[in-house]
Amino acid sequence: MAELPAAFLTRMKELLGEEYGDFLAAYEKPPLRGIRLNPLKCTEEKLRAAFPFPLKPAPFSPLSFCFPQEGGRVGTMPLHHAGAFYSQEPSAASAVTVLAPQPGDRVLDLCAAPGGKSTQIAALLQGKGLLWSNEVVKSRANVLLSNLERLGVRNGVVSSCRPEVLCPALAGFFDKVLVDAPCSGEGMFRRDPQAVAEWSPEHVRSCAARQAAILDSAAQALRPGGLLAYSTCTFSLEENEETVTAFLERHPEFSLCEAGLPQGRPGLLGMNQARRIYPMDGGEGHFAALLKKAGGPEERLPYPAFAEKEPAPALRREAEALWQEIFSCPMPQGLCQAGEQLLLLPEGLPPWKGLGVLRAGVLFAAGKGKRWEPCHALFMAASPGQLRRRLDFPAGSPEISAFLRGEELPAPEEWRGWTGVSVDGVMLGFGKCSQGRLKNRYPKGLRNF
Repeated sequence: MAELPAAFLTRMKELLGEEYGDFLAAYEKPPLRGIRLNPLKCTEEKLRAAFPFPLKPAPFSPLSFCFPQEGGRVGTMPLHHAGAFYSQEPSAASAVTVLAPQPGDRVLDLCAAPGGKSTQIAALLQGKGLLWSNEVVKSRANVLLSNLERLGVRNGVVSSCRPEVLCPALAGFFDKVLVDAPCSGEGMFRRDPQAVAEWSPEHVRSCAARQAAILDSAAQALRPGGLLAYSTCTFSLEENEETVTAFLERHPEFSLCEAGLPQGRPGLLGMNQARRIYPMDGGEGHFAALLKKAGGPEERLPYPAFAEKEPAPALRREAEALWQEIFSCPMPQGLCQAGEQLLLLPEGLPPWKGLGVLRAGVLFAAGKGKRWEPCHALFMAASPGQLRRRLDFPAGSPEISAFLRGEELPAPEEWRGWTGVSVDGVMLGFGKCSQGRLKNRYPKGLRNF
């Protein structure tokens, strides 16, 4: 680990007092490694069976687990490719646990990349309600989109839009908002040397100013009676308790609630309802506070729905024919054409014009000249039992290794057309069968080499 800045150590000694020695001792240990189960695609039993070592439940989320340092590169595992789990430091799950999304909620993750908390929210929504994940930096928003796609999220929207534009446009729409704010990253020092190199007292102050502006925007997007979770991965008072205190002074319609997280310890400056997590608490470093907006859902104003343009009859027939070639169930509602793409939109979608939306719902098909072909996202979001044709192989099989390298696979001689590929019953991708072979359509940028 890089040498810690002297000014940071002085701050931590003032914050922790007698526990400062325990804090330093924790930094001598390697960071925890963790994963989070994705119940949209996998069961805990199947996940445990996939690992050659035991998974220990983590206390910050019922979906989170720790595993040994010598666990290897879990990101290359077939079930990771299939979206059965997300690699995440265990205490990073605490903010979503505090927000406690429920099926049917409309949730905004305002600073969402790379997608750990958004995919956790999606798991708790269970496909019901709406998840809107936003990231200002376009390149990071594309990573966010890729992770949501991998984990098979059907009811999501991904945008790259500034909060001061997005939130007024969607004023009062969301039941719950998460602001996992950009911060000085003190809680990442044990695993990220770049965070150490970038730290300074001036950086802490600039982060606090940016966090205040983001929170002011987030307040507008929340409905009366809604909940706002504010979190950081830093220890500084300026970015945590002081930021929350200043927000409450600017927004008297908000009040601080009990975070409902037994792990960690109470916030400082008398903010006992908030939670702080230090390395000696079994995590890297997090802060979380839960705020409630005055009022109730009965005060929510009617909101216009997305004005879905009905596809031309010929296009709809073509889309339905493609769907029926792949699936044995009826095609869902919400078909929408966006240029050379066909989308299956989630229900309850608000207007999105001018909000930097990169994707809404599931990418069904893409135009290839005069025809439409299915997309990887469609198969990643599919239920395996609904497919007409599917090749399934165990995780350790040579077929799965070959598929993840982009190679062709053997298939039944009589099979023709689009065919799903799964690993231990979890959807992994697709290809096209012809003459006893499956031509691989696994995206090149995701392959193992």
